[in-house]
Amino acid sequence: MRALVTIRRVKAITVIPDSDFLEAAYIMGWQCVVKKGEFKEGDLGVYFEVDSFLPLDPRYEFLRSSSYRANFDNGEGYRIRTAKMRGQLSQGLFMPISMFPELEGLREGDDVTEKLGVKKWFVPETSSAGGVAIGGRPYSIPASDEVRIQSALELLDELRGKPYYITTKMDGTSGIVYYIEGKIGCCSRNKEIRDEADALYWMPVYRHGLKEKLAKYGKNIVLTGEICGPGIQKNRLRLSTPEWYVFDVMDWDSGSYVPYDRMLEICASLEVLVVPLEERGESFAYTLEELLEKAKGKYPSGVDKEGIVVRYAPSPKAVSFKVLNNDALLKEKG
Repeated sequence: MRALVTIRRVKAITVIPDSDFLEAAYIMGWQCVVKKGEFKEGDLGVYFEVDSFLPLDPRYEFLRSSSYRANFDNGEGYRIRTAKMRGQLSQGLFMPISMFPELEGLREGDDVTEKLGVKKWFVPETSSAGGVAIGGRPYSIPASDEVRIQSALELLDELRGKPYYITTKMDGTSGIVYYIEGKIGCCSRNKEIRDEADALYWMPVYRHGLKEKLAKYGKNIVLTGEICGPGIQKNRLRLSTPEWYVFDVMDWDSGSYVPYDRMLEICASLEVLVVPLEERGESFAYTLEELLEKAKGKYPSGVDKEGIVVRYAPSPKAVSFKVLNNDALLKEKG
């Protein structure tokens, strides 16, 4: 489960020009707009990441006018989004730890997501053509949910000087195809989908003939990609028909994700697309600020891209993180 809410320490406080009531606090790699004088450098607080969905609680009532939402199975609550206040980017919510007596005794870095009843905000994955759910993801197949680099700055040091690659983060819905012990199946991020030729999540299988190709390949394997196209999220790529872009290939028997070059070989043999490569190098040296700038830009459609994903080439899951495009985040609705 993603650590959406953690106890964190203020790294720095900066003045917001022409504001008598607000200032900027820096928590990990994030910038949050807070009330002036509420925090000083070194203070502990409770940090709610972007896409946290807070339950109804008097402590969050000040968010009602801007953030109240009803969220599918998650009920009512408050969605935390990227915003701009007095010209400053505010990424998340930072509140004094004194407002949370139930967290007494906990320490910096502790995950308090479950304790505070916070869930992840979900948008509808696809149109109703996605398919019929027949259960959760089988075999404990992992779902992909890359950490945002601002929440894991230590990954920059882990990757520094090592071979890496950067791919475009596609705007769609996660689509998983697996072949395990002779059985082929398809999943959304959270559910297994019934085998039907017109189900969106089975599109990769039927379009690319994967029943035959994976049987011929003969090895237990899980391929995870992004399904993009009409009726899926905002279709920023402006595709006329759905497409599937693979970004992960897992060797099921070893439980490990294959290196980048091997992923390309497997996908080429199966004749499926992979996510676009933006850059590859032998010695990673980017700073956070450089990555945030690199995450900007547009898809070939001319629409702001969602961002980028950075990975260690020999073992993609050893170091892996996403960097979202702040220009796109600020334009989000809902």
